[in-house]
Amino acid sequence: MIKKFIPLFVILSLVALIVTIFLSVASQKQMIVIKEGNVKKVPLEMVVNKYQDSDCGMVIDNMDYISQVISPSGKTWFFHDHGGFIKWLEDKEFRDSSTIWVMSRDTKKWIDGRSAFYSLVDKTPMGYGFGAYEKKAPTHVDFDTMRLRMLRGETLNNPHIRKQLLGH
Repeated sequence: MIKKFIPLFVILSLVALIVTIFLSVASQKQMIVIKEGNVKKVPLEMVVNKYQDSDCGMVIDNMDYISQVISPSGKTWFFHDHGGFIKWLEDKEFRDSSTIWVMSRDTKKWIDGRSAFYSLVDKTPMGYGFGAYEKKAPTHVDFDTMRLRMLRGETLNNPHIRKQLLGH
């Protein structure tokens, strides 16, 4: 009779162990998804593996393509791919009144996302291809063009666009 319960006991013990480990890791990380009180609307300092992307939920583990969106009330959201904040911001009532900061690839500093120039072919975390730059290059587009391309699905994730831009 006891032999029948041993497999069940082992399975329940393993499940309990996995749940305990998961909860322990989650509470230790304390990921930051949103910060309130940024009334000055300045870019906040970010640390690798401490912030969570507000669009896709992934941990921000690379600072090359990070961005921040700040609502008029001072709430700040964080992103690891510029295309993600475009998608996320689209249905927000503060879409046009938000402050957007993007990390520039050429000057390595925070710049106004609406004034930045965007590459279409950077290797970004979500594969959209939009790298932000302070200085315009012949192949870069402005914010409105980047936004439109993102909303239309004209990113490197689209095989037709990829072939058009990269030749493969």
